[in-house]
Formats: sequence, structure tokens, C-alpha cells
Amino acid sequence: MRRPIVAGNWKMHGSRGENARLIEEIVTAYPANTAADCVVCPPCVYLQEVGRMLRDTPIALGAQTTCAESHGAFTGEVSAGMLKDVGCRYVLVGHSERRLIFRESDQLVARKFAAAHAKALIPVLCVGEQLSDREASRTQEVISRQLDAVLELCGAEALGQGVVAYEPVWAIGTGRNATPEQAQEVHAFIRARIAARDARIAGDTRILYGGSVKAGNAAELFAMPDVDGGLIGGASLKANEFLAILAAAG
Repeated sequence: MRRPIVAGNWKMHGSRGENARLIEEIVTAYPANTAADCVVCPPCVYLQEVGRMLRDTPIALGAQTTCAESHGAFTGEVSAGMLKDVGCRYVLVGHSERRLIFRESDQLVARKFAAAHAKALIPVLCVGEQLSDREASRTQEVISRQLDAVLELCGAEALGQGVVAYEPVWAIGTGRNATPEQAQEVHAFIRARIAARDARIAGDTRILYGGSVKAGNAAELFAMPDVDGGLIGGASLKANEFLAILAAAG
């Protein structure tokens, strides 16, 4: 039985005061005995401080990206070992904004996944297509390319020790979202793609949906057999909304 995950990606939002209020609200109203794991991913500069706030809570700390290199002359970068050192358990790799805005290639994303895995972090591999890809029926082609880069570099076993997040780019921050059936179709394809390498690992791999998930649509999305939770953007900045999504997953 795959345990659901709800991960909040704060992106470039927050301040020390806002973070403290948000974490206090989430921890205070955190649902007892939830059957889902919970992760928050604040901006890098707040990781250590938010980590201290999460101490002795069931909420795990995650980072939004990592460097593919372990150390060296890479000004401005943060390594997976550093993230581990300040208390991170998870790290996002290959988020669509990193791929599109910062031109991260499939191969670089795969190297970041490998770097995170080497430091015993849980990488959350983000994959997804743009609207033009979907309209041209290239969704599976794009997802295959993004997945295969990691499978070829790291192997199915390493991927199975991470998490996959399907985020249709056309549904991120747009208010649009894939229907539960559309999400399920792609999630099933992802699982089948992994199963071609290792069926057991495919069955155990948790696949999250990320694309304008809100309290109002979370239950329908999470009811799909291959949707194992959500990667939440804007709604993770509102405690009540985020907790409602967590409750839907759990």
C-alpha cells in the first residue's frame, strides 16, 4: 500500500514572519493520525529556520532544488549534502520552472536526482508537458524522455527510492487543472514506463499530481488509483487550504 504524500512548494514566497505564522497555523491544526506524509519546501534561505520550527512535528522539510555537484567553485549553488546537513529529507528536482526558466536539461535533472540520492535525500522528480505538447499529442513522448534520463543514469531502483510528480505545465498557476481522468491516464503511463524496467518498483513508486490542486478538487484527484498525493503550489501558502488537501490525501 503506497502511503500518500502532500508536498507544499512555497516557490519564491515568504518572509521570516510569514513563515512562522504559516507553520504555526499548520502545526496547530494538523490532523491527528493522518495516513499521508507531509512535506514543506520553503526557499533555500529559510530552510534551517523552518526546519527548527518543524522539529518534533510530523512534517518533513524539503528543498526546491539542488546542485548536481557535491562541492567546489559553483557560486550561488547549494549541494545535496548541505541540504541534508540542515535537516532536509526531500528535494524537488526538475520542477517545470527550473526546466523552462533556467533551461535545466533532462540530463542535468538526472544528475541532480543522482546527487540527491547519493546523500540519502528523497528526490521528487517533476515531469510534465507544456500545452503545445498536449495539443500535439506529445505528452507521452515528453514524459518518456524526462523519465528515461533518470532511469538510464540512476536505474529503476534509485527511482523507486524517490518520488515522481506529474505536473502538466499548462495547469500550474493558471487555475486550470487536468481532470481526474486525465491525471490518472498520465500517472498510469508513468507507472507502466517504470514497470518496463521493474514491475515491483513501479508498484511501490509514489506518483504525485501537481497542477492547481486545491481543497475543492483534491479528493477527486486523489481518488484515482495511480495518484498518490499532490505537489501543491499556491494553496500550500494558505494553512486551511493546505490542511484540507492533506486531509483529502489521508
